This record gives sequence, structure tokens and C-alpha cells, in this order.
Amino acid sequence: MRFLTYHDLDISRVKKQFAKVRDAIERDDFRSPDVKKLAQGQYYRARLDDTNRLLLQFVRHRQETVCLALEVIHQHAYEKSRFLRGAAVDEAKLPDFEVQQAQQEAAPLRYLHPTRGEFHLLDKVISFDDTQDTVYRTAPPIILAGSAGSGKTALTLQKLRELPGKVLYVTLSPYLAQSAGELYRAYGFENEAQDVAFLSFREYLDTIRRPAGREVRFEEFRNWVARQPGLNFTDAHQLFEEFRGVLSSRPQGPLRREAYLGLGIRQSIYEQGQREQVYALFQKYLSWMQTSKLLDFSLLASSYLSEVTPSFEFVVVDEVQDLTAAQLALILKALTVPGQFLLCGDSNQIVHPNFFSWASVKTLLYLDPDLAERQSISVLRANFRNASQVTRVANTLLKVKHARFGSVDRESNFLVQAVASDPGSVTYLPDDARVKKHLDEQTRGSTEYAVLVLRDEDKAEARRAFGTPLVFSVQEAKGLEYPNIILYNVISGQRQMYAQIAEGVSPADLNVDELRYSRARDKADKSLEIYKFYVNALYVAVTRAVSRVILVEADTRHPLLELLGIELGNEAEQLRVKQASRDDWEREARKLELQGKREQAGDIRRRILQQKPVPWEVWTPQVLRRMEEETRARPGDPKVARGLIDFALLNRQDRLLETLRDLKVKPASSYLRNSDKDRRLQRQGVLDKYRRPFESANLKSLLGECDRYGVDYRTPANLTPLMLAAEIGNLPLIDALLERGADITQTDLFGRTPYLLALNRALEDPQFAAQSFGPLDERLRPSALDVLVSERLIRLSPEGAEFYFLSVLLATLPHFHSQLLDPPTAPEELRKRQNGFFADVLLRNLDAMPERVLKEARRRRTYVNHVLARAEVESTYLPARRLWKRSSKGFYQLNPEMQLKVKLTSGIEGEWTSVLLLTDPVARAWLSETGE
Repeated sequence: MRFLTYHDLDISRVKKQFAKVRDAIERDDFRSPDVKKLAQGQYYRARLDDTNRLLLQFVRHRQETVCLALEVIHQHAYEKSRFLRGAAVDEAKLPDFEVQQAQQEAAPLRYLHPTRGEFHLLDKVISFDDTQDTVYRTAPPIILAGSAGSGKTALTLQKLRELPGKVLYVTLSPYLAQSAGELYRAYGFENEAQDVAFLSFREYLDTIRRPAGREVRFEEFRNWVARQPGLNFTDAHQLFEEFRGVLSSRPQGPLRREAYLGLGIRQSIYEQGQREQVYALFQKYLSWMQTSKLLDFSLLASSYLSEVTPSFEFVVVDEVQDLTAAQLALILKALTVPGQFLLCGDSNQIVHPNFFSWASVKTLLYLDPDLAERQSISVLRANFRNASQVTRVANTLLKVKHARFGSVDRESNFLVQAVASDPGSVTYLPDDARVKKHLDEQTRGSTEYAVLVLRDEDKAEARRAFGTPLVFSVQEAKGLEYPNIILYNVISGQRQMYAQIAEGVSPADLNVDELRYSRARDKADKSLEIYKFYVNALYVAVTRAVSRVILVEADTRHPLLELLGIELGNEAEQLRVKQASRDDWEREARKLELQGKREQAGDIRRRILQQKPVPWEVWTPQVLRRMEEETRARPGDPKVARGLIDFALLNRQDRLLETLRDLKVKPASSYLRNSDKDRRLQRQGVLDKYRRPFESANLKSLLGECDRYGVDYRTPANLTPLMLAAEIGNLPLIDALLERGADITQTDLFGRTPYLLALNRALEDPQFAAQSFGPLDERLRPSALDVLVSERLIRLSPEGAEFYFLSVLLATLPHFHSQLLDPPTAPEELRKRQNGFFADVLLRNLDAMPERVLKEARRRRTYVNHVLARAEVESTYLPARRLWKRSSKGFYQLNPEMQLKVKLTSGIEGEWTSVLLLTDPVARAWLSETGE
């Protein structure tokens, strides 16, 4: 059996023992190293010596089973394993190893290098081919081109893991930035020598200065264009591309009129005689955006250039083809040393208008034309995602594009090779009612089939034909991946455009194995600029499918179908589609919400899951304000005040209880008169009232509520099931909710996520900290903690101490005055004059928590004081995070200018809220109503 070693495996202390285990397994001897199956996942362990173990896993590539060495576990400390998530292992109860069972359970691997003995690991095992390995070992600067499914992002992240210092990853898509961060940190990976930030481009802008407003959407632009007179010479799509890709794209700012009119023939979509009118429209566009509080991120990028302070030692830009020159210049200006970057993308996937070319990127990076010409671009030609037939059609489309229009630039001139053994299929069917009915009946209940149309305006017709909620325009579908794709009248809906693309191209022109660089003969020919969207859109649409593409076309004789070698499918074929369960649809809805596809996610929740609003009243800030007003109107009536009292006791809102006491509400008065012991008992009774249902080991009824109202439904106390499970420490319920797609970024009224609620419980309860918090931290800790300070986004990664320290303060924020202002260990003389939090708060119960929460070296008081000092408002330390201010010696207050994102509804981004208001939701509601 082949034996492969994880790239990050450290065997320095057990080299001889490791060699013996390797030799034994390579000769199929599993008895000598005493290989045993663990209960946690598909993991095994081998015995290195009396005290040390080797964690193993088995994978299967085609017909071969391979053993992977993941991690050395020293001194039987299984609980410290990166992969076992804090699990305890009783070696006396481990079953004997069975080769046949290991082979059956081995996870399938799409690609495995035939000879290399090392593998990499993100969320899954990765084996680099020779080209990827060369790029991985190449020193920066690196420009990387690769098709969909070529492993660009995986290679980029693995490269990123190796780099020391402060590192930035930026891409246009918020979902890609978030998922890249999660992949980077998969299985608890950390690089202590690195401070890494994963940002969408909007978030990157926010780190410089958060702009007021949001980016203009094409739908809004199209509606604006429809109101402009005299535009019969163009359409909204072309105009949007000209505005974004030509007039707004330069780092120097928007083009002036004279410069625009003087552009070369192929530097603009429009003829010389049309540009005056286009420029006049551009001026109107700028005015409309300003009055509508909408943003053009490219224009914003050029205006922000002067505000950037170089602070990153390395920058990665993913999907660079989606960015304009101004946006790329703004990102690269953050580098402390020019040239320390990795750019990757695929110019054949451009569906965002920006006139991108690799040549223009090199010109931007290297002002010396000769240097730009010498900068090589690495090309990944292997396709690890798509089946061979899908790859064949995608390649043929590139050949058509090349034969018809010539090359965009040298670096875009490549075809790809499919690695997958699955042949897949690409066929077409007629746009016939009977055919569509047959397709719809089979696919509408599956999450493995999605329907794609060319543009947003085509979705309505597709929804009349297909019942699946998974209907996307091509631009929406970019970044998505489904096993099977139905393309609905993508070609026939723009018959003339695709006929022009196919015009003059013969099958003989496509009989080539490589694309040769060649510019279009006619320098005045603007065809490529005009038709580029249509070619790229079809390319993106086809490559969204892993295995199968079905084109449903009204024009089954369109010449492009023949050129692409797409044949008629079987109209009566039984697709043997797996129907999705409720859990499958719940996960799909959550995934789409994360990707910003709220329309489709909402359709799933409304039509498939049929989720309904909860039938009870939820304590929103507005509801609490109304309850307070009713209590004032009927003072002394305990029934009216019951909900407010419960809210105050649950969240230790002593000020509210004092207000209720002054209004003659007896339960509030008696609580405040009680001893500390009686107060604890009274509060515990209220906690039990709201928590007890979520303590149950019988998950059926709890998950039934999720079926009815959604996995993130709100209880009367405005908590999600995941928040309550986190507070209680109900691990089986947490796992079930996460499996269904529960959102770990939802917050309570005070801005606390499930992680912060679990942390708050750990700070109060040493037993909970010791026994429960480790597994909760593994599952619920976010990839970053975001705050706004002076209108700048501050992103704290879990690797930094500030992440934990600020998390502690935010977790205890609702009862700040009752807990943080009176630390029991504070000396009496300090306690008398304190007006902020004391360092001991940050160390409370920390000795009971696993080291992953905060490294042992960071638990010393001297280190805590150092971190507190460097993140002060007045600190000169860089980066200046300004999280708190010193109120007196040894005491700090949260920066009053800080804002935290409160997210009380599923599927939305959340609302930035001042920390001054987070402790009082009633005051927040009053300010919202009065507009102050």
C-alpha cells in the first residue's frame, strides 16, 4: 500500500519509529504498528512507541487505496489533535483493524500524483500535479491563470499558509472570501508567524474608510437607463460595461471627456460618433448615484488611493479578472514591499464588465513595458472539477472564440485537460412543453440540478417552465457548482448574437489541440468587445456543471450547437435523480444565503420548506419599548411587566429592574431587596423557564420546530436554537443544527453570537469552561471578529490575543455594570475608584479552557497588560486597533466610537450598532423611532 505524508507533519522527535511504521504499512503489515480504528470519523491510529501515536486516514483513487499520515500525537494527548476536535480516546476499547473495512470507508480522491509521496490538506486531501507543485515552489511575484476547476484557490491558499508576517487575501465575492478563510483554517490550522486577513473588496474598502451607501446593482442601473431618452443605439448591458470597464476603471479616476473621445478604436465599445452621447450619460450616471446614495467601487477605489497606508507584507488577489485596474491598484498599494503578490484568475470567466486582459494587468504592475513583457504567467491546464465531456465543450467554445475573434492576449490562449475519469455528458433537447414537463418532474425536487439563463430578465420564463427554486442568471451562477445544469434557451434567447459568434467558423478551424496567439486582422474590428460577454457567459454556464449539461433550446438547428459538437439527447430518458430531503434543502438555502443569493434561498424556504413565522411574540427592541410604555401606563400591574422582568433577569439588566421598582412593580422590588443567594435562585428559575426545552437529549421535537419555522427561528427571548444550545452546552443538538446549516453569525439583542454566549457561560461557570467549552469553541468560533472603529473596519483573527480579549468583553457586555465593574479579585483601593474593566476579567476561568482558546504564553499578566496597552485608543502601536481606552491605572473602557454588527434576521448582513447602545435595546428602539 502506498504511504503518503502530510506536508505539515512534524516527525522530528520520532523519526526512527515513523520509518518503521511506514515500512510496515507499505508491505501491508498493519499488525506490527498495531493500527486501530478510532470512533471519531474515518481516523485510525498506529503505535509509534509506548507513549506516541500516529494518526492515519485512508483514501481511494480509482482502484487504489492509499494510507495518509496526518499527525503525530505525543504522550497519548488525543485531545490536542488538530483533527479529532478535542475528543477523548480510550485505547483499551479500540477495535482491531480490518483492511476490507478501511478500503470500503476510504474517501474517494479525484486526483493523486502517481509518484509524489507528499500531500496537502485544506478541507480535503489535495495532491498537486507537476504544474501546481512548480507554482507552489515559485517565489513571488506570481501571476496565475487557470480555468474553472483548475485548483487555483486551493493552490493559492496552500501557498498563503507558508508566508510569514501580515498577509492579505482579497477577492470581489464576499462568499469566496469567507469560504477561503474557512478552508485556510480547516482542521484548526494556524500559522503563529502570520497575521492573515480574508476580505471581500467591499470589506477591504471598509478597512480604509467605510463609505456611506452600497454598490449600484445592475437591475437599478437598467431601470435608470430605461428612463433616459434617445438610447436606441445601445442597451443597458453594453452601457454598464463601458461605464465600469472604460470610464471608471483607471486608478487616476474617471476619464475626462477629451481623453475618452480620444481613445483608440478597440479601447471602447462605442464608435467615435457615439461617445459624446455616452459621456453625457456618464455624467448623469455620476449625479444619479450621488443623489441615490449608490457607489461605483471602481471610482471609489481611485479616490481612496491617497488614504492607503502600506501595511501588508504579502497580498493575494483571487478572481482578479473581476476587478478593474483602479481596484487592483488600491489593493496592491497596501504592500510594504512592491512585488510581493500572487494574482490568480481566468479571463474566460469575465461576466463582470471591466475590459480585463492579462496584458493590461502586467502593464499596471510594471510601468516598464519590457519588464511587463518578461513577467511570465503560470498557467494551470488541468481541470479537476468537470467531467471530460463538459471540459470538451468548454474547450471547443474557446476554440470558436479564438477562431472567430483572435486572441485577447497571449496568457488567455490555453485549453484544459480533464482529470476526472467520469465522462459526463452535454446534450440538447427541444424547447417543447412535453420535454420540459418530463425534465421538470424529475428535477424540481433535487438540489443536484440547477437551471441557468443568460440574464436576470430571462428568469421569469424559466420559472414558468421549471419548478426548482434553483434558477440563476449566469452572473449569479458564477462561483456556484452543481452536479447537473440545465441551460434554458441561453443560445436561442440571443440567437442572432450567437449566430454572429459562429459565423465563418468551420469544423476544420476547431481541429486543433492548442490555441496559437493571434490578434484579429482588422484593427478596427470591435467584435470581441461586443460579443465577449456572450461567449464568456456560455463558458461559465457550461463549467458550473460537474457531470452533466442539458441545453433546452427553441432553435435546435442553431449553428453553434453543431460547432460545439452537442448532440440531441433522449427526450424520454429517466435521469434517476436523487430527491432532496428537508435537511438537504435547508443546507442549500443556507449556502445560497451565504453567497448572497437571497432570492433563491427565500424561494426554497417559502415553497419547498414552507417555513412560517413563529406564532409567538419575539422580544425585539421595538417590542420591549412597547412593553415598557404599557408598564408605565399601568404601573403596579405585574402581569403587564412580566415579560420585561424576565428579560431583565435573563440578561442582568439591573437598571431596567430599578426602573420597574420605581414604577411599583413588586417582583422587581422584591428581587432587588433579596440576598445574593435568593437573587441567583430567582434568576435560575427564569433561565430554566427559557432554556430547559433545549437541554433535552431527544432532538426530535426541537428539530420539528426548525422544520416549521426554519433552523434559525427566534424564541420569545429573541434567541436562535443554536444560541440556546451553545449556552447550555448541548453538543448533539449543536451538531444537528450545524448539519442543517444553522448560522453561527446570528446575534442576540446585545450583538452576541452563539460563540460569545458559550464564552459568557464559561466565564461564569468553571465546570462548564473545563468540560464543555473546548468542543463548543471548535464548532462555533468564527473565522474573525469584526468591529467598526471611527468608521474603519477592524478584523481580528482568532490567532491574535485581541480576538479573545474583545470577545470576553462583548460576551459580558449586557451585564457590564454588575460583573465587569466589580471583579472579585480587584484590590479594595482599586475597586473603589474603578470605572472600567480590570485585567482579571480577561483571565477568569481561563486555566480551565483548552490552549486553543488562548495560548499558554499569552495567559501571563504581563502579556495581558501589553495587549491592553497596544490596542488602546491613544496607542502608537501599528496596526492601531483602538479597541479600548484607559480610564484609570489598570482599568479600561471599550472605545465609545466602536460599533458591532447586530444580526437579528436570517439571510441579511446585519446592522452596525454602537457599543454604547448594545447594553440597552429599549434605548436603541427609542433612538431608531426618533431618528436620532
